Amino acid sequence: MLFNSFEFALFLPLVFMLYWFVFRTRRWQNAFVVMASYVFYGWWDWRFLLLIAFTSACSYLSGLLIERTADKATRRWISAANIIVNLLVLGVFKYYNFFSENISALFSLAGYDLDWATLNVVLPVGISFYTFQALSYSIDVYRGNIRATHDPMEFFAYISFFPQLVAGPIERATNLLPQFQKPRTFDYAKAVDGCRQMLWGFFKKLVVADNCAIIVNQYWDHYSGQTGFHLLLVAILFTFQIYGDFSGYSDIAIGCARLFGFNLRRNFDYPYFSRNIAEFWRRWHISLMTWFRDYIYFPLGGSRCSKAKAMSNTLIVFFISGLWHGANWTFVAWGLYNGILIVLGNLIGVNTKYKDNPAPGKMMPSLKEMLQMTSTFLLFMLGLVVFRSENMSQAWGYLTHLFSLSLLNIGGIDCLDALLWCLIMMFVEWLQRNKEHALEIAFIKQAWVRYLVYTAVFYAIYCLIPNQMSDFIYFQF
Repeated sequence: MLFNSFEFALFLPLVFMLYWFVFRTRRWQNAFVVMASYVFYGWWDWRFLLLIAFTSACSYLSGLLIERTADKATRRWISAANIIVNLLVLGVFKYYNFFSENISALFSLAGYDLDWATLNVVLPVGISFYTFQALSYSIDVYRGNIRATHDPMEFFAYISFFPQLVAGPIERATNLLPQFQKPRTFDYAKAVDGCRQMLWGFFKKLVVADNCAIIVNQYWDHYSGQTGFHLLLVAILFTFQIYGDFSGYSDIAIGCARLFGFNLRRNFDYPYFSRNIAEFWRRWHISLMTWFRDYIYFPLGGSRCSKAKAMSNTLIVFFISGLWHGANWTFVAWGLYNGILIVLGNLIGVNTKYKDNPAPGKMMPSLKEMLQMTSTFLLFMLGLVVFRSENMSQAWGYLTHLFSLSLLNIGGIDCLDALLWCLIMMFVEWLQRNKEHALEIAFIKQAWVRYLVYTAVFYAIYCLIPNQMSDFIYFQF
């Protein structure tokens, strides 16, 4: 079920009313969350429910076994077994064809033809997200960061919680699971703020991302007939599209969770205001990057080792990050590209800078900050050309056409409307860069002013929704 669908517009208020006014005790609410979440997830394909139930059951049982086992080696084996089982499920559905095709191609170079069977299966929506969420639970139980839950409804609700189920944020059991373990009372202020954040998320998705998508989809596959300048504009629009799409989803998910009394982790912290690429990755898809940091980078040794080992640890993390995004060499190349940028930043000693918001207490950034934010944006944009391409050949072709002499041929601009809405989004978020989200305007005392802002945003969504609405980009991951 899509957030931007008629079905969800009926689903959400119905679930909200039943959750608060019918299922009023914690246990009944948890059971109802599981039921509603399975309806939400099974709306695409009921067979997906078998996988999420299997993943949930494996991690739930592994947590119980780890807690009941005193021997440390046995505990380690139980945790490892759960990790292997879950990664095997993820690997089969997401990577089997990728690896089989590449192994066949490798052997064919040596003159051997391998007739590998491919799996004609649909990639389950959000499998990477809920698999990582389940894995973090069993690892945290093994590490002693959290006690294993004995209530299956609590755990199944934690894994399947519908607002963030299919595209994050990737929640940790240390944050979300305790919220299922205590009574919840309706908080009007929290619910209203959740509605504000959802409204802004819909604006970013429906007005910014979907209007950018029309231009990007129109020209991307026909890059050879475009000027370099036009390709630059298309790449810029895709950079705004993926941000509006993914951060918009996160805003809707976080706001929706607040309606039910839950606080989810922040997933985006205005990343396009970053002054270097390391700061960018502290602000972009925060739940995934901190997952990699805590469960891969630190166990590998982090930065508390030799400089060469620290650099290899960084490249390993970004290689895995690229592969997590999809079974395609373009994602691997994109991950390594960003890893190399981080390594270069470490070598020149700039990665630990800028842990606060730019231009504190000022209306406008300095010229230096503006140049830093622009260069960081462009570096990320170049990586996204590879990310968006269907294969490395298309990525290379797009980039070579972009950096041709026709880059200086300014003209043929037919995307001014989409660019305008991108700039409006960035301007509003710049003004609100110290807030959790752009419509956090409770500080405005005049109620009529606040409602005027909400009405303007809602009206913009109503008027500017394109006829061709697109799926959320990160559903494929």
